[in-house]
Amino acid sequence: MSTRLRGALLVLAMTVLLTGCGISVPADPDGTLQTVSGGELRVGVSSEEGLADISGDTAAGPLIDLVDSFADSLDADVEWTMGSEETLVVMMEEGELDLVIGGLTDQTPWVDRVGVTRAYRGIEGAEDRAIVMFVPLGENAFLTELEGFLDTEVGP
Repeated sequence: MSTRLRGALLVLAMTVLLTGCGISVPADPDGTLQTVSGGELRVGVSSEEGLADISGDTAAGPLIDLVDSFADSLDADVEWTMGSEETLVVMMEEGELDLVIGGLTDQTPWVDRVGVTRAYRGIEGAEDRAIVMFVPLGENAFLTELEGFLDTEVGP
């Protein structure tokens, strides 16, 4: 039997076994998508002029509008937290945030500590920068839902 055929059979066998186990892919080990849907979306915002402008306790801008629309699609209320990138990443690691936004680009140094969306260049105010958003590590169903929304709203 050829190596290629053996590999194909192994993949088929694993697929059948995993299907029988009731495992769904992608999954959220901490249940972020399920918790947020119909509940509360906890969002950290790092100020970035033209994308997420913070004035006192309020935030405005294209990223804020995108998150509000995403939350509406999940029937979720948004709870905003303002802070520096580092503070927000730590809060995410401690389970206090579901999403972090700001002037985050595909060159972010935080990739080993948070989940990162694909880069989006079509966001108004981004000035052709490749903007990303952060989600908790391993929350792949939530990440997939967010990226699907962003693909539709701003393009891949």
